[in-house]
Order: sequence, then structure tokens, then C-alpha cells
Amino acid sequence: MRPALAMSRRQARPRPGVAVAVPALGALMLAGCTMLGSPATPADDALVATSQSNLTSLGEVVSKHPEDPQAYNMRGSVLGEAGRTEQALADFNKAISLDPNYAQAYANRGLLYRQTNKLDLALADYNKALSIDGGYAPAYLGRGVVYRQQGHGLEALQDFNKAIALKPDNPQAYYERGLLYQIQHQHQFAIDDFTTAIGLASQKAEPRVARALSYLAIGDAKSAAGDLDEAVQIAPGSLQAWASRGLAYERLGQKEKAAGSYAKALNISEKYEPAKAGFARVGGKVGQTYQTF
Repeated sequence: MRPALAMSRRQARPRPGVAVAVPALGALMLAGCTMLGSPATPADDALVATSQSNLTSLGEVVSKHPEDPQAYNMRGSVLGEAGRTEQALADFNKAISLDPNYAQAYANRGLLYRQTNKLDLALADYNKALSIDGGYAPAYLGRGVVYRQQGHGLEALQDFNKAIALKPDNPQAYYERGLLYQIQHQHQFAIDDFTTAIGLASQKAEPRVARALSYLAIGDAKSAAGDLDEAVQIAPGSLQAWASRGLAYERLGQKEKAAGSYAKALNISEKYEPAKAGFARVGGKVGQTYQTF
């Protein structure tokens, strides 16, 4: 699931039965490989669309209230969602200088540090946020992700459990804990958490992809294929969803759908090795058309 500072956009769903042609690999556009899901720390402040008009409006608020830390925190959140990391950090720094006990600003800055792989700085900010507000669920969630990235599974689990206890309706917390269980090969626990995340956020593809990977790990390719059918309709640009769907249908012996799914992945990134290898395994032919549904 995507970070709270990066707003998602609805994408058009593909029509069932659409055929996918595989062009010559050299003609395919190179795209970045997508991961299972980006860690996220939901912010409690109201989400604001990342548009220039909103940034302009927030800039006006900051100009009128230059001593208001919340104004800087809100603008920093929007800047972070827009990928303007340095400007966002400057706003969070300003908010914290104006109010050294502003837990949300520390947690938001911690998210940006985590996104830029400055894990020690992120951990320090999450710890500070929790020293100010011991009941702030987003900080437990964010710190749990840092612990997981650092390989501290027990500490991560404790933080995810705390985040869920404080805010049991947050799908991101179940998703992140599910990823931890998945890494630990506790796939049934992972499936349970991904299922809860899906129930709370039915239009997110990442929990479906993640659950499918755990289904594949325990040999349930049919359930995996069902999840991935939904995932590629929700997020038709997801490289991992299409490549994983290819594997699920390959294991089910449905080579047409497998080849079509691998072909879709290769149209997203021609250099994605799992899709290239899978496409070759099922006898995929460059230039041939395949049914994906």
C-alpha cells in the first residue's frame, strides 16, 4: 500500500477478454520494478490533494500565520506527497522548531527519512513522537516498519500490535504486520492479516498481491489466481501483480493466461527477470497475442 504522503489515483480497469500482443522485447518501454508494497505511516491530519492550487493555498496560510506549526506540518505533508522531499523536510523542521512537542510533525518527518533510507533518523523521530504521545498509532506503525527493515522482528511485531490495538480500523497496520509474518514464513497469519486489510480497504491492490504470494507459498495457486485477477483490475499498471498472476496460472497449468500475464508484465518492464523467465517457461512467443482473462 502506498505511503500516506503519496496520494493514489484511480486507474481504468481492463476489460475481461482483452488480448495482449507481445512486441519485440527491444521495442518495449523500460519501467521501474514495483515492490510488494511500500511501507506507510498514515497521518492524522486531513489529507490534501497534491495539486499546485493546494500548495498555493497552504503557502498563503503559512504567510498569514508564520508562527503556526500546524500550517507548516500540513504544507510539509502535501509537499511530501508530491515528492518534494527537501521542501517537505524544511517545513517539518520549521513546525518542530515552533513546537518541539508536535508529535505528528516528528512522525511525518520520520516517514520522509524512512522513504529516503535514513533509518536511524527515522527511528529517532518515531521515538520522539512516542515520547510526546504514547498513544499515537501512526508512530508505532512507522517505527514498526523501520524495525522490520532493520531485521528486528520482535520489536516490529510489538509495534504493529500496539498500532492495531490503538486503531483497529487501519488497514495499513494489518498489511504491514502481514508482511512481517510473510517474511517469517508464517503464511497463515499473514493471510489472515491481509484478509483483514482487504476488508478494510477493498480498492487497494497491494494486500491482494501480498495475500496471493502467501497462497502461492502454501501451494494454493487457485486462491492466489483469484486474488491476482482482482489486483490487476484494481491496479493494471502493477508489475508485481501481473508477474505473480503469471506464476499462479502457470502453476494451474493454464499457459495461455500465464503467458498473457507475463506479457503484460514485460510490457511494463522488459527487463523484469521473473516475467522473462516465466514467459519462456510457458512457451511464450514474441509477437504472439494472448488472452489475459
